[in-house]
This record gives sequence, structure tokens and C-alpha cells, in this order.
Amino acid sequence: MKVRSLIVIALAALAIASLIYAARAVGGFSTRAEPTRVERLVARLARRWAVPARARQARNPVPFTPDTWAESREHFADHCATCHANDGSGHTSIGRNLYPKAPDMRLAATQDLTDGELYYIIVNGVRLSGMPAWGSGGDDDVDSWKCVHFIRHLGDLTPEHLKEMESLNPKSPAERQEEQDDERFLQGGDVEPSGAPAPHHVHKENP
Repeated sequence: MKVRSLIVIALAALAIASLIYAARAVGGFSTRAEPTRVERLVARLARRWAVPARARQARNPVPFTPDTWAESREHFADHCATCHANDGSGHTSIGRNLYPKAPDMRLAATQDLTDGELYYIIVNGVRLSGMPAWGSGGDDDVDSWKCVHFIRHLGDLTPEHLKEMESLNPKSPAERQEEQDDERFLQGGDVEPSGAPAPHHVHKENP
């Protein structure tokens, strides 16, 4: 355990040194820059060593069934798609502007992780990145294990699945108002332009 801690500390020091070097090279700590090759290597090694061996070997206790598949899509659309996109590509306005950027989870860098590693990352997050900790953090966090199933089956998503997930994505107040206006218009109601001031009526006295 002491050797593992020393390795993690050494990797963290290397990552900090790499960040300082990159910042000096590009003139700041802008998240618009692509992580350097050294940063990517250090981040992957640190992530690998930070996950306890017992956690890496954990098996998904939730059976994969049609219900699990549907529930995992719903959970991912509501909790994860803002950064990771419904298809796991990370191509969202937030995901593309994180540093490091949200990964394309369909690729080997994610798919080669064990189920236990995926689960550990979901419930504990990743320090010095935009990945927060989700769920209860216990070994019996069913929703997080369902998310592991979702990640494993990203290649099985159909256009119908993605359309269904889009309807479950969180909406901003402006987007909700726009949807309500559209629905009111389709039902034949009057719709004021979004953000337009209410009409001002002037009452004239009879002469």
C-alpha cells in the first residue's frame, strides 16, 4: 500500500509539472487547449493506480435485462448526457470544453476498463477533472451498476433509443418555456414571443 501511495504521489507531481510546462508554453491554463501526450499518459496511469485492486475486480451484480437496459438509458439521459452526450461521445457544449475533455466512451480507452473500474469512477469521480462522484458510493449502488451496463452497450443504441433519451434530457427554463409555447400554439392558443414584454393597454375615457 505504501508503494502504491508513493507511485500515485509521483504521478501527481509529474502531472503538476506537466501542467506548469504546458501553461508556460501556451501562455495560460486555458481549457481550450488539448492535453499534452504526457498529461494523457499520466492521467491514465494515475486513474489506473488510484482504483483499488479489489474494486477493479468487482463484478456487476445487476443482471442485464430489457428492463435494466431501458432504465439505464433513462438514468444516463437524465444524469450523465449533459457532459457525455446520449451516445457517449462527449460531444456536448460542456463536454467539449472540459479539461480534459469528456472522453468518447465508445472507444477502447473506456471500453478496456473493467466493470469494477467503471463503477469506481462513476461513484467516486476523478480528481482534477470535471467528473463528479455520483450515487451513494457503496458497493450496492444499483443505478451506478446500471450505468456500467449502459456504457458496455453504447454500440447497441438505435436512433429510436436516442430520440427517447433526448426527451429525457434536462431542460433549461428557456427550453421548457419554448416547449410550452410550441404546445400552446399547436393547440390553437395565442403565444407571445419568448421574452417579449406584455402588451400595454391604454384606456381612454369617453368624451
